[in-house]
Amino acid sequence: MRDAATAEQTVLQPAADLVELTRALVDVPSESGDEAALADAVERALRAAPHLRVERIGHSVVARTDLGRAERVVLAGHLDTVPACDNLPSRLVDERVYGLGACDMKGGVAVALQTAVTVTAPTRDVTYVFYECEEAAAERNGLGTIAAQRPELLAGDLAILLEPSGGLVEGGCQGFLTADVIVRGRRAHTARAWQGVNAAHRAAEVLRRLDEHAVRDVHIDGLVYREALSAVAVRSGVASNVVPDECVVSVNLRFAPSRSPEEAEAQVRALFPEYEVVVTEAVAGALPGLGRPAAASLLARLGSAPRAKLGWTDVARFAAAGVPALNFGPGDPSLAHTPDEFVPVGELHAVRAALRSWLTS
Repeated sequence: MRDAATAEQTVLQPAADLVELTRALVDVPSESGDEAALADAVERALRAAPHLRVERIGHSVVARTDLGRAERVVLAGHLDTVPACDNLPSRLVDERVYGLGACDMKGGVAVALQTAVTVTAPTRDVTYVFYECEEAAAERNGLGTIAAQRPELLAGDLAILLEPSGGLVEGGCQGFLTADVIVRGRRAHTARAWQGVNAAHRAAEVLRRLDEHAVRDVHIDGLVYREALSAVAVRSGVASNVVPDECVVSVNLRFAPSRSPEEAEAQVRALFPEYEVVVTEAVAGALPGLGRPAAASLLARLGSAPRAKLGWTDVARFAAAGVPALNFGPGDPSLAHTPDEFVPVGELHAVRAALRSWLTS
């Protein structure tokens, strides 16, 4: 069994075995806000590569080639993880690397780090971004910090986020909206319940509409995005002997990237016209942009069909800056944040080989 690495012990060997590199990254704890040790190790490894220009912004590290190529691509991955749940240190079992963040997304970080160090003369200039606080509140996200302070570092013809995608290209991402639907009533003592209006009971109509709301398929660039509206919380009641005068149904809408947050909000309000609706968060998605030359050439090299990203990822941050972006990384996204999180060894090698082939062709 390996001990979790400390800042002083962490010496990454990006040019060596990819599986061991993945395990070494997993074994450095890096919960959101505590990425310093891992960022230090990644920075040391990148600064040892003479073909890269390296910059540090907070606990994010950016490395760039500057070869005057016609195209520039960005490979990005976050360094942080959610809190541990008895899944450190890493384990190698049945050609799977188990451990906190193995799937989300230290496997992808390992692929990017090894590619950065070993592909010394790519046919496209490459920017490698290893950033902090993706799993934290949006305002702490390292990509957002870089975009605010040094936006030129994120510029490119295509961005590839190495989020787990099963080794397949997932184009764009959905937007999301969360809102509270507020149902009003009138308080009363439960001994004289008929004197009040029970807001919790009245919320049944809100839940009925949500239950009957149909999933909608949206086709964009040959990809199918599925829109869904769900209740995610119901809050009501002030005491066990009081008829509640308010019930709040929190809803979450995942919407196709062809629609704006304003259009998504209008949809929710139209479904509940007689209720108060308070939008708590609304974030745009990202169009796939798979027809752009850089993306098309990657898909041609892979020879596999892309699919829609049914969720939100930081590709939306690149899309907002005018950079088409896609998700392409090792690991099953449904395993992210679970105690038995793992990344298959075969997918690590396959994603690395595909990127290396594309960047050197």
